[in-house]
Amino acid sequence: MKQVLFVHGMGRSPLSAWPMLRRLRKQGIKTSTFSYFVSSQSFDLIQFRLEKRIREIARQGEYVLIGHSLGGVLIRAALANLNNSVSLPEHLFLLGSPVNASRLAVFFRQYWLFRILTKDCGALLASSQRMQQIPASICTTTSIIGVKGINGSKSPFKDELNDGVVSISEVSADWMTEQIQLPVMHSFLPSSRQISDRIIDKLSY
Repeated sequence: MKQVLFVHGMGRSPLSAWPMLRRLRKQGIKTSTFSYFVSSQSFDLIQFRLEKRIREIARQGEYVLIGHSLGGVLIRAALANLNNSVSLPEHLFLLGSPVNASRLAVFFRQYWLFRILTKDCGALLASSQRMQQIPASICTTTSIIGVKGINGSKSPFKDELNDGVVSISEVSADWMTEQIQLPVMHSFLPSSRQISDRIIDKLSY
């Protein structure tokens, strides 16, 4: 049986992907989730825990990883640090997951509440240097990007397509196997039926 592990984004929980995971289970796919708390755990600690979880899943057979936002960053960091004896995922899906520093994280880092709530993970998302140190994915990777964000002179993204939290340029890289753009807002990427349809189609090949 094919396995899927979902890793949620910052400030979210595994419940954010409940509709998608339920649809995957109806397709005969075994699903599981990985949870973390940025307010009490550093990026490195979360990554260490995720590496252990991925090793456990890899021992059970073929698997697929889905990461929303920061979850995708954590997945890339964890995969790059795995021992060569651990099999890589059959497919990696990144949902609105930044590969460059987030301009919103850079902006909000000036506020003490954001720094307290997001701690080290918020600092990482706001740092171009730290984000560039996260290795590229070396497995088949589909980046699904929302493009329903607001544009205009008052938008932090100006005329660039975005999902309300990250822009196209912040989630794009030449190492990605493919990129899919859908009219979905950032927070709703894991629960979007359009996105679960695309993932199911890819996994049925």
